[in-house]
Amino acid sequence: MGKLSMNLFRKTIPYFTIFQDENRQQIVLMLCEHKQLTVNQITDEMNLSRPAISHHLKLMLDADVLGVEKHGTERYYFLKLDNIISLLKELTSSLEESAKNIPS
Repeated sequence: MGKLSMNLFRKTIPYFTIFQDENRQQIVLMLCEHKQLTVNQITDEMNLSRPAISHHLKLMLDADVLGVEKHGTERYYFLKLDNIISLLKELTSSLEESAKNIPS
């Protein structure tokens, strides 16, 4: 079980890295609530500049945490969490299994 857990930890590192930032956490929560938002809509709700928001969105896009759809001239960002959630559930299950094997 230890090797499986280590492999799962390695796969989740990019997501833990992305989610360690409070601004990106706030963006995730906003997108959970609104489903999709433009950079301007996100900027209106946060105390960061538009370039700073764009930087966070790019990092999240590169990590495959977000997707983007273009409607006219607007780009709408949305969450892509299904694979991440599945991976984290798999990691949790693996750790729970490993913990069962620890002597009391």
